[in-house]
Amino acid sequence: MKTNKIIYWISTAFLSLFMLFSAYSYLTNPDMKAAFVHLGFPSYFRVELAIAKILGSLALLVPMVPALLKQFAYAGFTITFVSAFVAHTSSGDPMSVAIMPVIALAILAVSYLFYRKTQLKTALS
Repeated sequence: MKTNKIIYWISTAFLSLFMLFSAYSYLTNPDMKAAFVHLGFPSYFRVELAIAKILGSLALLVPMVPALLKQFAYAGFTITFVSAFVAHTSSGDPMSVAIMPVIALAILAVSYLFYRKTQLKTALS
C-alpha cells in the first residue's frame, strides 16, 4: 500500500504543479492571451480556465476534500485535456504542441488509478 500512496502523491503533486503553473501563466503571460485568441476562444475563458485549474489542483491536493469533489476534479481535468488536444489539432498547431495535453492526461490517469487503489485499500481495512 505504501508504494501505491507514493505513486499517487508524486503523480498528483506533479500534475497539480503543472496545472497551477498553467493557471498562473494564463493570468499573467500576454503570450497565453494571444494563444487563446489563436485557438478561437474568448479572453474570459482563459480566466475561467485558470480559476478552474487552481480549484481542481486544490481539490486533488488537500486530503480532507470529499471523494466526490475529487472525482469532479478528475473529470474536469480529463475534459480539459481532451478539449485542449482537439483545439490544438483543429487549429493546425504542430503535434509537439498538441501532444502536451495527452501527456498530462496520462499523468492524470496514473494519479486517478492510484487514488482509486489507495481508496480501495482504505475501505477494505
